Amino acid sequence: MTTSEETVPDGVGPHEGRELELMLSGKKPLAMFCDAVGYTHWFPEDSFAPYVAEGVIVRWETTYHPPSPAVPSRCVYFARTGEEWRIKKLHRIQEEIHVERQPATAGRERDIGRLLGYSETQIDLYLEWIGRTERDRE
Repeated sequence: MTTSEETVPDGVGPHEGRELELMLSGKKPLAMFCDAVGYTHWFPEDSFAPYVAEGVIVRWETTYHPPSPAVPSRCVYFARTGEEWRIKKLHRIQEEIHVERQPATAGRERDIGRLLGYSETQIDLYLEWIGRTERDRE
């Protein structure tokens, strides 16, 4: 669940820019940073690095290579130790969307939100904002 800070309604994207803080406080189990290769925005990897080194947080990185002519995406995942299973599940969903070109349905978006630690209310607001409904669910 990524958002543009300028157009985000209240209640959507409340983890943006606070991922590490929320993870260290135990309120967020997983963070994901993705962008197109060559267009990558700054990812806060340096902020997470000491906690990865201590074993408090696990880091995993991958690049998704969709069918041509689409641009590959680089994703970096951070999970609290013990929550690594979330990376595997989110990675599979990302593969479905970015590599297999399956639609980003409301169901998939809801699963992503849950894995990232968003509340059902936050997920509902996000789905409403992006114009997806439950009827889009697989």
